[in-house]
Amino acid sequence: MAARVVTLAFQGVEARRVDVEVQLTGGEFAFILVGLGDKAVGESRERVRAAFSGLGLSLPGKRIIVNLAPADLPKEGSHYDLPIALAVMAAMGIIPPDRLTEWAAMGELSLDGRIVAVAGALPASVAAGALGLGLICPEACGAEAAWAGDTQILAAPSLISLVNHFRGTQMLGAPKPGAILDGERVPDLREVKGQENAKRALEIAAAGGHNLLFTGPPGSGKSMMAARLPGLLPPLSPAELLETSMIHSVAGLIAKGELTRARPFRTPHHSATMAALTGGGVRVKPGEVSLAHNGVLFLDELPEFSAQALDSLRQPLETGEVVVARANAHVRYPARFQLVAAQNPCKCGYGGPGRGACGRAPRCQTDYQMKVSGPFLDRIDLQIDVPPVSAADLALPAPTEGTAEAAARVAQARDLAAERATTSGHEHAAPVNARAEGGWLETIAELDPQAKALLAKAAEANGLTARGWTRTLRLARTIADLEGAGPIKRVHVAEALIYRRVGAGGLSPVG
Repeated sequence: MAARVVTLAFQGVEARRVDVEVQLTGGEFAFILVGLGDKAVGESRERVRAAFSGLGLSLPGKRIIVNLAPADLPKEGSHYDLPIALAVMAAMGIIPPDRLTEWAAMGELSLDGRIVAVAGALPASVAAGALGLGLICPEACGAEAAWAGDTQILAAPSLISLVNHFRGTQMLGAPKPGAILDGERVPDLREVKGQENAKRALEIAAAGGHNLLFTGPPGSGKSMMAARLPGLLPPLSPAELLETSMIHSVAGLIAKGELTRARPFRTPHHSATMAALTGGGVRVKPGEVSLAHNGVLFLDELPEFSAQALDSLRQPLETGEVVVARANAHVRYPARFQLVAAQNPCKCGYGGPGRGACGRAPRCQTDYQMKVSGPFLDRIDLQIDVPPVSAADLALPAPTEGTAEAAARVAQARDLAAERATTSGHEHAAPVNARAEGGWLETIAELDPQAKALLAKAAEANGLTARGWTRTLRLARTIADLEGAGPIKRVHVAEALIYRRVGAGGLSPVG
């Protein structure tokens, strides 16, 4: 007797078809599993045996061969338990084999036959629908899998419930998608007193999706302002919501099938390794940069991160994806995120002159900030100094403008950029200025003569790199969009150069 059940193997957020083939042959009893499975897959034999025993069934006294095809594709995880068990039951005649031909299956089995939740239900459901199949999954994953839309979902609490369903004695209903949440409440920008220049930089960063670095002593409000950035950003679009949720599904971060429109805000500790940031490990899980896809990655105490970990971010900052190379596979994860970082001026925290000044300045300051490489800093569009907040600032009443007012300006600037991209018909049009490049950047970066002269002089006097030139143009375009302006003017370029810490020789940036 032979039977086959379809399941799925994950490579990043992509799910590839795997056929679970089971054959019962004569000979001494053996349960053989082949097909390049990892240790979790190999242990499926014992979980399937125990689940059968929990149902009062015993495996046939024959040679049971389970093949996971294609045999050269690595298989990882415990979600192969359910398809293996269903294929064995079909081969034994417990479930009619023809009832399983239109389904893919995934799920881990407990020893008493219950089907336990596994990660990746959403991308598995999308992939099953693309194959023209429905998806059998754990009951706990049904609400998440139902977000795939037209894919038929069968969410079962136990193995016996599936047997009864396919034998026609019990019918399992289709699950409903989970709720869409608005996300947690974001702190209001009105709570930050003083720091008007830093607030301005934060608003520009939000409007154009630009990377941002705050440098200032402890207590100056760097982390406070970074935490308020998500409140300035628009909610995820439907397409972005699906992309982000699929990554979180693979990482096992979706609970009860609930999705959120709020953009991700990830804050890894500075002890995070390169694999933790970019992804990796035995099963190549998504890293912090992928979990921040379509959102914000906040790196506090930037120089305390290892140089290797920081430099590993240089490629995803440019390409918007991470490729984790293995000997037998290359795994891709989306990683288009907005970087916000914060650092102290030096190791002791205070740096230059003033109260609490470092006694080793400026040497201490230089040594500390040199831990961050120049090519990494070149990818940060706005670099702003955050001075200490004075007692006079704290004594002032709360600012009249907060997150709501700034978010309205950000939304207006983003809508302007998105409309420009939609109506242009340009092949490489980008809806966010921080992603503009090539011919599209040339199209939207309309410089008046004075602005062009200022940028050229700054580039010549300060050795502005090609990347610096591109990012300055993007930044100036965003500043102009915040004012609702058409062509980029000299004042827009001047402000962009200030944020990139580039002047134009002896020329006043705004003069």
